[in-house]
Formats: sequence, C-alpha cells, structure tokens
Amino acid sequence: MGGLVVVGTDGSAPSSAAVAAAAREAARRDADLRVVHAFAWPEVHFLPGAAPPAFTDTEVHALTGPLLSRAVEQARAAAPQVSVDQEVTVGDALQVLVDRSREAQLVVVGSRGTGAFAGLLVGSTGVGLAAHAACPVLVVRDPAEPTGPVLVGVDGSPQARDAVVFAYDEAALRGASLLALHAWTAWNVPVPQPPRDAAAPYAYERGMLAADEERLLAEALAGCAERYPQVTVERRSVRAGTREALVAESARAQLLVVGARGRGGFSGLMLGSVSQAVLHHARCPMAVVRGGAVARRPD
Repeated sequence: MGGLVVVGTDGSAPSSAAVAAAAREAARRDADLRVVHAFAWPEVHFLPGAAPPAFTDTEVHALTGPLLSRAVEQARAAAPQVSVDQEVTVGDALQVLVDRSREAQLVVVGSRGTGAFAGLLVGSTGVGLAAHAACPVLVVRDPAEPTGPVLVGVDGSPQARDAVVFAYDEAALRGASLLALHAWTAWNVPVPQPPRDAAAPYAYERGMLAADEERLLAEALAGCAERYPQVTVERRSVRAGTREALVAESARAQLLVVGARGRGGFSGLMLGSVSQAVLHHARCPMAVVRGGAVARRPD
C-alpha cells in the first residue's frame, strides 16, 4: 500500500504503546513511520510582562533527543522492517498532529499523555484529533497486541460509509474477522410517513422495524464483500442503545471502528455524541474515521 503513518509521542507510557502499535500498522501497510514530538514550554508562571525564554533549534533537539531516540527504538523493536524517521516541532501537540494528518494515511496516539487530567480515559489531544484530523485516527489503549474481530459500528449514514471501508481494510490487513454491528431503538430510526388516506395512526407492523434495520445493515455493507473476499463477516442487528452495544462488544474485539459522525449528528459538529462516548469507554483500541478521509489512502 505504501504511504505514511504518523505517531505522536510525549514519553508517557500510553504514547509508548502508541509508538509500538503505529509501527505494526506501518508494517501492515508497507508504509513509512514518522515519530513526532511537539515541544511546548512547560506550564509555569512568570512575572507579569515577562516572556518565557526562547529555545534555539539546537537546544530543543538536545532536550527532546533522548525521548525521540527511545521512541524510535521502540518502533524498530515492534517492526524492524519499517523505515522510521523522527520529527520535533515547537507547538501545540494537537495542531501539529492535525497538520501532519494531511499527508498521512493514519495518525496514532495514546489514550492519554503526560498532560492528561486524572479520571479522563482519553486525553484532549486524542479527542481533538478524532474531530479534526484529515485522515483516520487510531487511539491506542493497551500495549498488548489484542485478539478478536475488528468491530465496526454501522448506522447507515453516508458519513459512516468510510468507516465501514476502513474496517474491512483493517480486518484484511490483520487477518481478522469483521463484526458489523448495527444497534437501533424505536427512538433512533426514521418514522415512516402515513399514507394520505390513513384512517388511523400509522405505525410499523410487528417485525417490520427489525426487518428494515436488517436491510439497512446489509445495504451499508454492499459491495465490500466482493472487494474483500478474504474477510469473514458477521452481521449483527440488535435492538439496543448504540453506545452501550458498541462498548459491550469492544471487550471482545481487537479494534473498534466508528465514523466521526452518524445518522443523528447535528450539522456543524465534527465529532458525534456516540463517537465521543465510545472513544472514552471502549475496551479496545479505537479508530475514528471522518467522511472522505479513507479515499486518500494509497492503493
């Protein structure tokens, strides 16, 4: 496939896990890996009117050299065949990684970094990237290589189509099966319009709602089976809350894939409520795919 995988590192344990995971992702894609560290002046107080000292490029590289060297060693240990380079940039980590996402096919980060608040399961950088990156974002939770199927949340929205394609790609690259899960309730599906001559309130006949949701799931996966014949797929349509169903199934998955926004998303929101909730509570690594992002990947 080729291309570039980017991973952000700050020296924390979660970012070390992300570096190893990113190296494995680069190996699967036959891609290069770039380890990026965004250097920012520590949050300390200065006298009123005083500016923090400015570092020269030489000083910045001297300060960050050991951190980046360790990260590169971790990447090469996880995937010796991958070409690895390193970059240190002065700036905000989120903005730096968003900028780098424009040339990457995947950006990888740890679930939390050195600046995370206690109690938050995913740090602000991971959430911000999921909302704004120009390519899919993988948020890594555990240093171990997980097992189980690739799990993808399907809601039938056009925005989620790229998430389905990305999930098939990942399942094929990992040699894993795919679980396509569509969770629905009577409250999150469109209500059919009554016929003009209806004499009574119009409702679904018994079993019709479930059948419609099964059909929606099949249509969302249409075409992918022919493109990925090697991937074994289980389709599952359940009457349950989307967040609860995805979090529960994630305990048995090696990767959860969702779209950045779904069928119920408000216009203007970059990251939907389901994506945000699952990002914080999923039990496995999670990839968030924005609409149009996967189309840029190399063939």
